[in-house]
Amino acid sequence: MAVKKPEKHLTFSRRSVRRGATRYGRLVGSIRGLLENARRTAVRAVNGMLVATCWEIGRRIVEFDQHGKRRAAYGKGLVEKLSRDLAPLGRGFSERNLEQMRAFYLQWPISQTLSAKSETRGLRTLAEQLRLSWSHYVRLLNVKNENARRFYEAECLRGGWSIRQMERQIDSQFYERTALSRNKAAMLIKNQREENPLTPEQEIKDPYVLEFLGLKDEYSENQLEEALILHLESFLLELGANFTFAARQKRMRIGDEWYRIDLLFYHRRLRCLVLIDLKLGKFTHSDAGQMHMYLNYAKAHWTNPDENPPVGLILCAQKDESVAKYSLEDLPNKVLAAEYRTVLPEEKAIVEELNRTRLSLLKRWAKPKQTQ
Repeated sequence: MAVKKPEKHLTFSRRSVRRGATRYGRLVGSIRGLLENARRTAVRAVNGMLVATCWEIGRRIVEFDQHGKRRAAYGKGLVEKLSRDLAPLGRGFSERNLEQMRAFYLQWPISQTLSAKSETRGLRTLAEQLRLSWSHYVRLLNVKNENARRFYEAECLRGGWSIRQMERQIDSQFYERTALSRNKAAMLIKNQREENPLTPEQEIKDPYVLEFLGLKDEYSENQLEEALILHLESFLLELGANFTFAARQKRMRIGDEWYRIDLLFYHRRLRCLVLIDLKLGKFTHSDAGQMHMYLNYAKAHWTNPDENPPVGLILCAQKDESVAKYSLEDLPNKVLAAEYRTVLPEEKAIVEELNRTRLSLLKRWAKPKQTQ
């Protein structure tokens, strides 16, 4: 009796089924990805058209109120009447919202006038220039300082801040603190050269405000580190848009001893690792020496060939500028020291110091250059 041999055919069929299932899985995955991308694109497009429409409504209110004059007379009765007459079109036309649209147009001047034949195209052009959500712009309208408003808008676009993140930065006076931090006050001067190479000093702020940690008057370095990890999202926001978290308590063996760096980050624009050492007390010269050793190790063992040398940041509760200067200057490795504060500084003190810094910079740059 002849023996049947179905095994080879059966194996071939099973392989075909597996290959078919794999191809089908890829098809499903690609369609899902396509739909998700289309939905995200649609949401962005709808949001952009909404913002552009709000701006255009504001423009029409202002221009109607001007009656061809250079300045608007602006009477509240216009907005009240307009709100009543637009109410049948749906929600969103309250007097307050119309006031915001009017203010939006005035605070974000864009050379754009829509004709009846090209309204859709014109709105799309506007949407390309107004890239935040309407909620973002409404919050920014409450920022009275124009420089600060432009700064928050730019940082929000650069960092992809949510409305909650942006509110936290505004409430914690991020603009004023950034302007006061070392080498950052120059951002207030319009002739700052953006083409200059990015340096660690420009990306490392001083001081950092960590009020979101909720720490009491007394706490240990371990409690400080735990709180930073627990509030990592807020800490990354305070550090800046280009920092990414890599590790905590990263171990290194040097000689016969083990050492640990408290926090390890990577900076995308600087293209380097950033080692952070936390200090509860005052910055000392020995802190600089210890960080210098850590950086030598990180450069030899953790840095990829296409990356720049690592940077060290000593985050301390108090820093004497003279001690920091003579401890950190001319080191082969880049080591920076910055203070942290667990409470927000008073706004009045920040504004006074900011004005002093502005005047100092203007006087310094107004001096004629000495001829050689």
